[in-house]
Amino acid sequence: MIPDDHQAAVQRELLTLSLANNDRNFLFEERQAPSMSNPGIIATNITKKFLSACKTLETGEIVKDGYFTLFEAVGALEIGDPKMDSGCLAPGETLEETYDVNRQLSAPEVLGIIDQLLCLEMAWHLGYPLAQTILTSVYIEALVEPAPATLQEADFVRNRKTPRDPMTTVLRAYCLGLVRTCADVLETIRDELYYEEEDFVTNTYRRNLMDHIDRYEIRDEILSAKHTLHELRAEIGTDITQALSFRLELRSAFLRALELIEDRGSPDSLQIPWYQMHSVWEAILKLPGLAKEVPEAFSTKLQRKLASSMPPRPIVTLSFDEAAKHFKKLCSDAIDAIKILDYHDSQSLLNFVFHFQAQKPQPLVYIRCLLQNLLFKDMVLLDRLSIRQVMDDDLSIAVMPAHELLDPNNDLVEAPHSARFAIAHQMELFRKRAAQAYIDIFRVLCQNRCRVRRMLCHLIQDWEQVQLDAEDIDQLLQIQIDEKPLAYQSQTTLTTGSEPGYSLPLSSWAYLYKLRLMEWIVQLGFELEVYAPDELAGMYWYLSHLAKTRAQHVERIQAFTNHRFSELRSSSSSSTSSTSPSPSSSSNPSPPSSYTKPPIPATPWIPPTQPYHPPRGWPVSISSSSLSGPSFTPGAGTTGTTTYHYSTTPEAAFTRSLTYLRSTILDAAITWEFADTVSVIYTILSRLGLITPPPRPYGTDEKRYEVRMKPFRAVSLPEVPSYTTWKGHALGVGIGGVNAGSEEGKEKEAKGEEKEGGEEKQGEEEKGAKEGEEEEEKTSHLLKFAQQAVGQAKKAFEVLEGLGEREAFAAGGGGGGLSVSPPAPPTATAATSRSTATAAAGGAGPAGSGNTRQEHQEPGKGGHKRWMENVSRYRRSVEKAETILEEGIKKAVEMDAEGKTAEEIKKVVKVKVPRSEEVWEQGGHWWWIVPDVEVVELTSGSE
Repeated sequence: MIPDDHQAAVQRELLTLSLANNDRNFLFEERQAPSMSNPGIIATNITKKFLSACKTLETGEIVKDGYFTLFEAVGALEIGDPKMDSGCLAPGETLEETYDVNRQLSAPEVLGIIDQLLCLEMAWHLGYPLAQTILTSVYIEALVEPAPATLQEADFVRNRKTPRDPMTTVLRAYCLGLVRTCADVLETIRDELYYEEEDFVTNTYRRNLMDHIDRYEIRDEILSAKHTLHELRAEIGTDITQALSFRLELRSAFLRALELIEDRGSPDSLQIPWYQMHSVWEAILKLPGLAKEVPEAFSTKLQRKLASSMPPRPIVTLSFDEAAKHFKKLCSDAIDAIKILDYHDSQSLLNFVFHFQAQKPQPLVYIRCLLQNLLFKDMVLLDRLSIRQVMDDDLSIAVMPAHELLDPNNDLVEAPHSARFAIAHQMELFRKRAAQAYIDIFRVLCQNRCRVRRMLCHLIQDWEQVQLDAEDIDQLLQIQIDEKPLAYQSQTTLTTGSEPGYSLPLSSWAYLYKLRLMEWIVQLGFELEVYAPDELAGMYWYLSHLAKTRAQHVERIQAFTNHRFSELRSSSSSSTSSTSPSPSSSSNPSPPSSYTKPPIPATPWIPPTQPYHPPRGWPVSISSSSLSGPSFTPGAGTTGTTTYHYSTTPEAAFTRSLTYLRSTILDAAITWEFADTVSVIYTILSRLGLITPPPRPYGTDEKRYEVRMKPFRAVSLPEVPSYTTWKGHALGVGIGGVNAGSEEGKEKEAKGEEKEGGEEKQGEEEKGAKEGEEEEEKTSHLLKFAQQAVGQAKKAFEVLEGLGEREAFAAGGGGGGLSVSPPAPPTATAATSRSTATAAAGGAGPAGSGNTRQEHQEPGKGGHKRWMENVSRYRRSVEKAETILEEGIKKAVEMDAEGKTAEEIKKVVKVKVPRSEEVWEQGGHWWWIVPDVEVVELTSGSE
């Protein structure tokens, strides 16, 4: 605190400096000639008075005038603060960088500078700005400022009169390649969807990155520098010559890779430079310890010259090992991204993008933008397909195999009164309305994981509108094709029958995608740790609810597809001709002969290797016998190799569609069974007091429920369950008291959500009226329910793990053209060694977040290999759940039945809810947060 008399003296001294002071003698005492022409302005030098007043202040003291606003105060604090003022100099420090870029450099010093530039480049790829990375190099600053007009002007010393030193020539060539590489990377990122400063900083601070200089000229400079190195081999040594040559080769290959991406060569040629870079890195790592660091060649003083309002920031430093790891992953991910051009079908394409972007760690932003570039450049998918082709392929797989609505010949009809003309018009109208929402799925998946979930919450609203529009178009189309209603028996709800209905293919397709997006949103919530531990039971139940809804919807689609397929087979067998009857001559909706050449070739179908094991309450098995024979024929090939030729018959389209629907139902069944398992696990742990909610004085369970369900409120179907229903299932009401598979349980499932709500209310009343033994028995029923659920999930898993890349719709990532290598016939050993996964038909299942290991032993992986790696993680989560049910949770339930208190149970059964990162490190899948439950054996002396 400043004494009053001292503060008053200071204020009086400062008041004499005020221009509003009426002391005229002071105003004219040290008057100088004004610099402005306005005669009303009088300039006064107050420096001496100001310094005199400041001397009376102690360190840390401040005197604030009433007219000294916050803006001026903040400005005054920034001035002279080294952290905020870029012009603040330390004692003895100079404003300009004194490092001499014309100094003689030894070979180890050049190697050290290049390695540091590599580290800074990778830090830039990780999202740090150029001002803290590459532009902190004195050599880079001298090269780009002032901006060179030609390659000859791009030198560390402008207007050089003496020849360059050989080592300086090598460093200049590398820097030229680095700067041009940064320009090409920036161009790719800026052209695609990304988030500035969240994903990447594209600010160049008004530095020219020489994008106007031809790459060939820069590559010639690099080649010339390599020749210079080889001439100096005897002088500088073989090892260091090779080390420098490898780094120049790395830079040249990087430039070549970016050039090919821009020119759109063949997929194989696009991968070659990335393979070269990966190999060069392996060679670089075999020659360690040769570099000599030159830290003075990098300085934060250069930030003062940049066009930026950002105060000085420290240089971002990565170790060489970290930079090498990131660079190798960059090469490996680029190889994988280019494999997306190997198109097989729309569902394999979606699976590829989904699993690729869900890696851990996620691909760098350049790779994510590169994938977008390969997908959508100039609105041509994969550089050769139209959006219509991919959408029609997707519709054919999911809901309309060999359907007359997708016949391209409809576009050739110009008669306004023709049914085909009306079909073509309505289908084109639907494509225009759905195209953007369909493309947005791929683009959203290319963002960082937090943005993926946020954008999916908005995207489901778009698909809601697409579904509403499709319903209107479906009603018009069913008149044009004279569709007859069909009644089918549901196996998921166990209903005895249903009223006849129409297939509504377009709205069914939109509804299927909307359900998948909703499941992804919930599952990404587990990955991103959005939910608290005490909320996991309710959210896993809601995931199970969505998966069951999807299974019921796909079952409906399957019923109409089977009906059309049966009609096709019956008409084919009764016809004397090999072609199918034309729809113009019959109301039979079988495909006409024009469908023998669809716009997208049908995918070869591989027969299922094992029968389907139904989930609880789903007694009717889906046998592979319902599908016809394979839709491919072996052809002649080289020795030991069989070539599969694509079949374009309607039967091939139907078998492909039925394979997709079968795998989708299998995927949904696994999701809901395992979600039920994990939900009940958390319910039991909460009941026994092993998981307790933290104190929340400013919130309630109902408010948190509203927040969790907010993304789904804008969706009409499926309806969001009420808070009472959601909370009841989270508490286990009406679940454990009914044995799974019993007649009572089947009736409960058949009556639907209304019945569940009534039983839940009745369960709550019973809970309030009954305590003790019945409550304990109910917990034991929950345990039995979870054991049955995880057992059913494992049975379905045995089928899923035997799927090949075609059955799993994970084809791609290797080869090209219309011929593929035959899959190895599955054996019992192979089936048991494989791990089960999800989303065989769309990546929306339990293992939908396909990931690769952090360490890439091989450059690049195919879609099916990544899918199988993801499967192994999901399988370990299932096995972990089964283990804790049989051991820790069973022990806790037994102790509860014996009348032990929660504190006594906690001493024996230790429970920890791991974070998603910990689940990943343990080898599990981070969409399935299975708790760690450990039984501790108490010693005789312990309580």
